[in-house]
Amino acid sequence: MNSHFIATIAHAANVEDARKLINRVHNEFPDADHHVTAFVIGHGTSQTSHCSDAGEPAGSAGRPSLAVLQGSGLGDVVVVVTRYFGGTKLGVGGLVRAYGNSVKKVIRDVPLARKILVHTISLVYSYPLVERIRKLVSIHSGQILVEDFGKDVTLIVQIPVEDFNGFELDLAKLTSGKVESIIKETGNVMLPFEK
Repeated sequence: MNSHFIATIAHAANVEDARKLINRVHNEFPDADHHVTAFVIGHGTSQTSHCSDAGEPAGSAGRPSLAVLQGSGLGDVVVVVTRYFGGTKLGVGGLVRAYGNSVKKVIRDVPLARKILVHTISLVYSYPLVERIRKLVSIHSGQILVEDFGKDVTLIVQIPVEDFNGFELDLAKLTSGKVESIIKETGNVMLPFEK
C-alpha cells in the first residue's frame, strides 16, 4: 500500500494565522504520521518564511515544500502536507518529489487573489453626476461599496492607492472642483486574480 498525501493551503496574513491553520490540520488528522508545514508571510525584505520536516528525514519534506511555495510567487500563504504512511519507504528523493508535487498540485487548484493597498473614500454629490462618477470609479479600478440616495448621493468607494491621484484629478475636472473625496481609511484588500 502506498502513502497517502493530503495538502491543505490557506491565506495567512501573519505567522499567527499560519500557526492556526497548522493546528487545525493537526486536529483534523490526529492519526496522521506527518504534518509537514511551510509558509511565506509578507514580501520583499519583510518576508518571513518557515518550514518543518515534521519527523521526515532532514531536508526531505519541509524545504522542498517551501521551495515550491517560494517559486510560485505566492505570498501570505501556508501549506500543510499530511502524510499517512502506507508501508513503502520512499527514500529521500521520493519524499522530495512527493511533498513537492503535493504542494504544486494544491497551488494549481487553489483560487488566487492579489493584495492591493486601497483608500476607502466618501463622496457626496448631486444626482446629475451619478453615472459619470460611477464611470470614473470604474476607469480608476475602483469598487463601489455603498451608494446612498438621500437629498444628495453619498458614495463609499475603494480606489487603489496607485490610481488615487489620477482619480482625484479626473474628479476635479468632472465636477469643476465642487466634489471632494474624503479618505476614511487605507488598507489592503484581496482581489481575485486570473491564472
